[in-house]
Amino acid sequence: MFKSWPRNWFAVFALAALSLPAFAQQAATSPAPRRQPDEGVAPNVLMNRDEVRVLRVEIQPGATRRTHTHDDVQFHLWVPVSGTLKFTMGSDAPVDAAVGQAFFMKRGTPHSFTNTGSTVAVVMEVFIKDNPAHAASIKVEPAGGAERDTMAKLALALAQLGSKPTSQ
Repeated sequence: MFKSWPRNWFAVFALAALSLPAFAQQAATSPAPRRQPDEGVAPNVLMNRDEVRVLRVEIQPGATRRTHTHDDVQFHLWVPVSGTLKFTMGSDAPVDAAVGQAFFMKRGTPHSFTNTGSTVAVVMEVFIKDNPAHAASIKVEPAGGAERDTMAKLALALAQLGSKPTSQ
């Protein structure tokens, strides 16, 4: 058995050397692994157009949406519709997010959120996409008190529409 052992190892190395280029090519063309969704966090797309995307996100009690960014949009609004949520933006400490409160984030702002309550929480997210045809007409400025209230009312109205079946 030991006499043939080195010869078998040579065969194994030869086979590995011959298959290495094919393996390397497959690894180079394989898509990056998809990130697993956060357990208990269910985003539902209500609208997805060239210029805007609207999500209604349901968060189960105790569930957390991991820290993430949106690099494919100019900015977005994150608005709690129901439930008890903690929201973290950038390196700021987590804050209690009141229903109807609008959080404004520019592209690439890290953020996360957790349902700290005992019932399902709902959040609306409105994303303004990068679209060269529309980019020139969109100005990103911090919202003042009246504008912030208007954005919150708009997001709540969208949430109510998103929770009702449409007749289309």
